[in-house]
Amino acid sequence: MEFKEANDNFSTSDIGKYFSALANEANLREMDSAWLIFGVKDQTRRIVGTEYRSDRQRLESLKHQIAQDIDPNTTFREIHELTLAEGRVILFEIPAAPHGIPIAWKTHYYARDGSTLTGLSISKQDEIRSQSMAEDWSAVICEGATIADLDPQALVKARQIFIGRYRESIPEAAIVSWDDETFLSKAKLTFSGGITRACLMLLGKNESTHFLSPAVAELSWKLEGPEKAYEHFHPPFLLTTSQLYQRIRNLRLTLLPPGQLIPVEVSKYDQQIVLEALHNCIAHQDYTMQERVLVIERQSELIFQNAGEFYDGTPNDYIRGDRSPRRYRNRHLAEAMVHLRMIDTMGFGIREVMWRGQAARYLPLPDFDLTEARHVTLRIQGRFIDENYSRTLLTHADLPWVEILALDCIQKGFSPDEESLRVLRRQGLVEGRKPHIHVTAGIAAATDTKEDYIRHRAFDDAYFCNLIVDYLDQFGVGQRKDFERLLAGKLSDLLDEKQKAHKIHNLLTKLKRQGFIHTEGKKRGTVWKKTS
Repeated sequence: MEFKEANDNFSTSDIGKYFSALANEANLREMDSAWLIFGVKDQTRRIVGTEYRSDRQRLESLKHQIAQDIDPNTTFREIHELTLAEGRVILFEIPAAPHGIPIAWKTHYYARDGSTLTGLSISKQDEIRSQSMAEDWSAVICEGATIADLDPQALVKARQIFIGRYRESIPEAAIVSWDDETFLSKAKLTFSGGITRACLMLLGKNESTHFLSPAVAELSWKLEGPEKAYEHFHPPFLLTTSQLYQRIRNLRLTLLPPGQLIPVEVSKYDQQIVLEALHNCIAHQDYTMQERVLVIERQSELIFQNAGEFYDGTPNDYIRGDRSPRRYRNRHLAEAMVHLRMIDTMGFGIREVMWRGQAARYLPLPDFDLTEARHVTLRIQGRFIDENYSRTLLTHADLPWVEILALDCIQKGFSPDEESLRVLRRQGLVEGRKPHIHVTAGIAAATDTKEDYIRHRAFDDAYFCNLIVDYLDQFGVGQRKDFERLLAGKLSDLLDEKQKAHKIHNLLTKLKRQGFIHTEGKKRGTVWKKTS
């Protein structure tokens, strides 16, 4: 526990340092949580109260601010407020650092020496990292492997990516000045100077894979259909995953908006989505099963298969919610891939990259198949299943995520939950009776000319959010009516006044949850301000 009196000007950067220190110390003491407590004197433990971020929404926004610079990405488990006779007390519940991974704040690791904040010593870093050595296949050091066994081109690429990821916290000149041994250590690719299996998989030469035997470090692309072909890809996976993507035939698909002669074009497969799926296979493969990762290309779909069960939770935990994985099969490999921007360790890639990425391209959402024991199969469609579904996404850019999931479920011949179905019926987006429910066909005479199409088309949410934040930057404060005037004429004409009001409400709520803005006052007197 760390006690602070803490006034409203308490530094967010200092909170981040304490987060790192307390999380690391909790890990070393095998505790589940650590606590940073505001409103209590450190020496006497006397409650004195604190005015730190007295507005609850502004207090909650601290979670987002801390998550931005904590590595690996995490934040407070909960922020508790107690209103006592002696004053207000805030208890920040900090999760212990994950098994095998120390927590850094702005690339620096912190610890406590008594009541003093200090750097996390090398011995303590090694103690934490060694926790995963006995159980993490990817963390094992390959005896006899040296830097000479790494691919020079992959090593250069890795350093370039690392510079891009950390240029705001580490001067580029410093990273460039590091020798290869220092860089590999900083990028979590080596352990105590030894070349790990993870390092060889990501950066190793193809001829160095014997160090990984009997495990199979191989990605296989297989073309099925009228034409047949296959090719195997080996380390360095940092480079060869992109080479595999280039083998996939990526034609253009066209979708005709309602009443229009100008089609919308999308590629069958998006590179970011394909690489996210492939990199997840590499990170989560059970290499003790001695199998290759398989990518099957068929006429209208891609299939990804890796050995090992879905390791933490279920796919729906990540698709429908904000679950972050609590454990990893190949922790050392996953951490190295994060530093090289191949994956994230918070589980956002499944929903935000793959699922939302497909929806943004008006295509069916991917599907997980876990029916084969100890294997995970992912299917990504490269076709339109129901063009009514795709046109609905094209003309309703503000659909909530749960409704998009329900529409995708319907187009694939399944029934969503009753509440989602009622909402879709009220909006006129689906028709029919169970089990013959289908997405409504088009929007009657919605767009007759090119000018109408442009007028009806919705802008991206990011555009509207930027307008709201820019307004608050300029004027400092805004009310709901100000934002209605600001966005008048910019929202799609396909929305009625009630839908436009709902859209503005959703935009403000989104910015508030992300910690960019907060409210002051209640009901009619509510104003919005930018969070400092």
